[in-house]
Amino acid sequence: MDEMMELIRSAHAGDKEARNRLVAENMGLVWSVVRRFLGRGHEPEDLFQIGSIGLIKAIDKFDTSFEVRFSTYAVPMITGEIKRFLRDDGMIKVSRSLKELAARAKAEREKLGGLLGRDPTLEELAKALGEEPSELAAAMESGAEVESLYKTIYRGDGNDICLIDRLEDTKKEDEAVLNKMVVSRLIRELPPQDARLIVMRYYMDKTQSQVAKELGISQVQVSRLEKKILKAMRRRL
Repeated sequence: MDEMMELIRSAHAGDKEARNRLVAENMGLVWSVVRRFLGRGHEPEDLFQIGSIGLIKAIDKFDTSFEVRFSTYAVPMITGEIKRFLRDDGMIKVSRSLKELAARAKAEREKLGGLLGRDPTLEELAKALGEEPSELAAAMESGAEVESLYKTIYRGDGNDICLIDRLEDTKKEDEAVLNKMVVSRLIRELPPQDARLIVMRYYMDKTQSQVAKELGISQVQVSRLEKKILKAMRRRL
């Protein structure tokens, strides 16, 4: 792993040989992801080329201060690149069960909203539907409109501005993305109370103060619990 970190640091410093070596040594990682998407109407080689773009992005964006292996960071990047390609081509489909749950959630949300006089919380909605909060969050997200990062949002003076141009590429945001990727892989393994905290923080984007109020504990306790849970999740990886 130390050698891998040194290669990444060299690549970031402009060493093309180190960058090419990283790409070559991680081809197997790309193929392991590509195999998940076979049989969707595209040639494996085409998916491999797309996945390789994700690998290169992972190499360029990886922060060696992250307390995770490079492969842990790279796999979601490669997967995301392939999914974007398939989605834009109309090949990614949301499962029927998720669609049905999203429809039930929408109807129940309106019903509960009328009774409560406000929007119900995720926990209240999940309880009314008899579903786990994490499953409900996934279903509700599946129904959200997906915007391409390369969609033009402004056109003027001969220059197009895309959504991707509005994203700040900072260490803090990269770490937030990494945390979400870790959460999505391991949330199902968490105890119910821990899962509830993480769902509220990373699926509902609630602040620590808001989570503290719902859990009946202090913001400091939420902060400590969140760090402890994420640390344990990273260790399990």
